[in-house]
Amino acid sequence: MGQVLDNIIQYADEIRAEGAEGDKLMRLTDNNAKRLRDAGVIRMLQPKEHGGLEVHPREFAETAMAIGAMDGATGWVAGIVGVHPWELTFFDPKAQEEIWGEDPDMWMASPYAPMGVAVPVDGGYVLNGRWSFSSGTDHCGWIMIGAAVGDKDGNRLNPPQVLHVLLPRSDYDIDQDSWNVVGLRGTGSKDLIVEDAFIPAYRTLDADIVLGGNGWRHAGRDETLYKFPFSCIFPLGITSSLIGMAEGALACYIAAQKERVAVTGIPIKEDPYVLYALGEAAAEIAASRAAILETVDRFWDKTDKGQEVTFEERAIGRRTQTAAAWRAVRAVDEIFARSGGGAMHLKFPMQRFWRDAHVGLSHAIHVPGSIFHASSLTQLGGEPQGVHRSMI
Repeated sequence: MGQVLDNIIQYADEIRAEGAEGDKLMRLTDNNAKRLRDAGVIRMLQPKEHGGLEVHPREFAETAMAIGAMDGATGWVAGIVGVHPWELTFFDPKAQEEIWGEDPDMWMASPYAPMGVAVPVDGGYVLNGRWSFSSGTDHCGWIMIGAAVGDKDGNRLNPPQVLHVLLPRSDYDIDQDSWNVVGLRGTGSKDLIVEDAFIPAYRTLDADIVLGGNGWRHAGRDETLYKFPFSCIFPLGITSSLIGMAEGALACYIAAQKERVAVTGIPIKEDPYVLYALGEAAAEIAASRAAILETVDRFWDKTDKGQEVTFEERAIGRRTQTAAAWRAVRAVDEIFARSGGGAMHLKFPMQRFWRDAHVGLSHAIHVPGSIFHASSLTQLGGEPQGVHRSMI
């Protein structure tokens, strides 16, 4: 067990208890955000020269799973915000110093989708736009967001060019009324609004450099962590936290069913059909966990040996990751449907794990269509094109 995981486990009871409060607030409680900060969760993939820990991605995944099993929203924020320091490593050193120099525990929110337009001007760009789904944003001092490059009139270039850009909290607004949803409420994934913000060139990075797996070359890094495939590391925290939610739901179910007696008067633990469903769900959730971690270990070993992780391997890795998410949530459905009326009470966490898991599954990183297409076509000797190569 890693040191960060040891650190966060000591807060498990408190994180669980405040999950319900975060659900009401529609953001992480200040205390739960502080617990993530104090435990070092967001510094796990951060470079050592800026106070980071540079852990193995498996350790990062296992930590996100553990937190997700305590509270889905807290795990989700840990998994998403925790990846951003990995990418900041590829930015200009001046940008890194600007963010981490004042505070090695500085958090950055996203999203990467190019929802706004950056118009070139002397020394950089002027950015305008509105971005949705900025998880954990209330607790972040910076954002790392996607922006389409535009012409002088603000029209997007064709073919498109996308940047990842950095802005401090003073340069954008958070729409506090933009997040009122059925699940993952505690993530506070609100909208961001940027109006005529100047972004110096050193705070921008061509998205293709990162997506193409060349960030480490661009930045002159040679650590295995930063050579690791983007298409594995980016979904890792998201899917790991989701599997953690499934584990949390399973733990709630087992605890509640031990002494439960059905309306027939038969103890649940004597019902062979419930026992079968429980056994199958537990096995499916365990299989999802094992599949994610096996991919991480295998990709790490290849990367560490200086070997390329091929497009086909990356596509299959994404297929494994996506399938693991769906498998885990289907397993949650099987046990939730057999939980009895008590599980529906808002005072019990079972319903929140169920809601959080379903909303987590709706994230774009879990959409299976193009990923399954690309992995299968590649294995058959074909060459996926366009959207079917996206995020692989």
